[in-house]
Amino acid sequence: MSAFACLVVPYFAAAALERVEPALRERPLAVIGGTSPMGRVLDANDAARAFGVHSAMTEAEARARCPEVALRGLCDEVATAARHALLDAALAVSPRVEDAAAGMVHVDTSGLERLIGDAAAVGRRLLREARHVGFTATVGLAESRAAARVAARLGPALTVVAPGRERATLADASIALLKPDVVTTATLERWGVRTLGQLAALPRAGVSARLGAEGLRLHDLACGHDREPFHAWTPPAFYQEARGLEWEIATIEGLRPVLLVVIERLAARLIVSHLAADALDIDLTLASGEHHHRRIPLAHPIADAKAMLDLALLDIEAHPPGAGITALAVTAQAVRAMPGQSGLWEPRLPASRDLATVLTRLTALVGAPSVGAPVVIDSHHPDAVTLTRFDAGSRFRGDTPGRPPIRAGAAPPSGVARPALMLRRLRPPRAIAVDADDTPRTITWNGVRYAVTASAGPWRTSGAWWDADAWARDEWDVALADGTLCRVARDARTGAWVLDGVYD
Repeated sequence: MSAFACLVVPYFAAAALERVEPALRERPLAVIGGTSPMGRVLDANDAARAFGVHSAMTEAEARARCPEVALRGLCDEVATAARHALLDAALAVSPRVEDAAAGMVHVDTSGLERLIGDAAAVGRRLLREARHVGFTATVGLAESRAAARVAARLGPALTVVAPGRERATLADASIALLKPDVVTTATLERWGVRTLGQLAALPRAGVSARLGAEGLRLHDLACGHDREPFHAWTPPAFYQEARGLEWEIATIEGLRPVLLVVIERLAARLIVSHLAADALDIDLTLASGEHHHRRIPLAHPIADAKAMLDLALLDIEAHPPGAGITALAVTAQAVRAMPGQSGLWEPRLPASRDLATVLTRLTALVGAPSVGAPVVIDSHHPDAVTLTRFDAGSRFRGDTPGRPPIRAGAAPPSGVARPALMLRRLRPPRAIAVDADDTPRTITWNGVRYAVTASAGPWRTSGAWWDADAWARDEWDVALADGTLCRVARDARTGAWVLDGVYD
């Protein structure tokens, strides 16, 4: 049997602004559209409505009714982020949600009783997830979306419609909840039909003949029937939160509290969705009209607001914008962080917050090209390595794939001999002078001349002969008169000799 819930945030435009500025919850608020002072009220919170402020009222009339009312405009970025945040909260409960309207989400609750409990438990879970992303919502649960939608608007925070009781439960609800058009509203008023029960009692054929498609739609909703298919919502590949400013910000100290609020909202959405940020994109709108964009790759996926704030401020401080900031947006590339367990003898991994902060500080000191994890390039050239993004999943070890790692103080695995000598390579190699015919005879290093008592080689390697970066070299292992065993190399193209390493 199908079952649905409807999650509704009353006065959603005002709630979206309260989510951006939590202090507005404590005072009357009106959302203004148009140019001040000729703007009109688009929405208002409960505190403002208590003074008689309502939609379509002029800005001047709203101030006259409530002098302390806060007037705010709603930008598209804030509205979109709020709408997505409510959908994220519903998606944390059910994998199938529908974006019904601004501030309204349909949730398919079929089968959730096995995971969460009865319908009331599912409703409480939805309310809790909505609070986590900054909304106070109401929930209705029924066997159809239409009945759940009306039940969510009836008043209590949680309304559960028993199976087969849709018409009886919704009978006293006003037709205004279905939002009919102006012509249909006037016709129903002339008929004296003001509640859903009265509309549902009318014959369907007569409603269709006199009111057409709109009348059929309203009649179906009054009876609690769904005629339209369920359109499942797919979350975007990234999560974004934004905020406009009423004044310019020109210092890191002034930016910190504003950026913290934005990142906290972003982190709350990630946590509700059981995701983490793999990278952050900071877009600062400047007073000059330009945009200052910074991309911050994270060493480890995180959802900690404080850690993300520290990393963003460190990057902005290292790359300051050229003018005052008038608006900002933070976008997170979301990934699903998979939990894992380390082995008993492996070192404990650092906290993701500490690891990300340290790597970002290193990047600010030495530059991004100098920070990363070394990876061997498929080449015979000595020191053919490059740096790639650091991955904490490597567990900080260089074990050979397919071979058990050798732990400090442990005996080597069967069949693996412990090396007798180790070559300590010198980086960069030291320039030396060599007297040689077929093999090196003497080596001069730091003004001291050493006789060669034994040698092995040469081992010749070359590569990239087809390119301007062609290379070729000969290597020898030589024993010196003082007992030192070392490796020397000669560049076959230039004839230069270097001391490449010393054996321990």
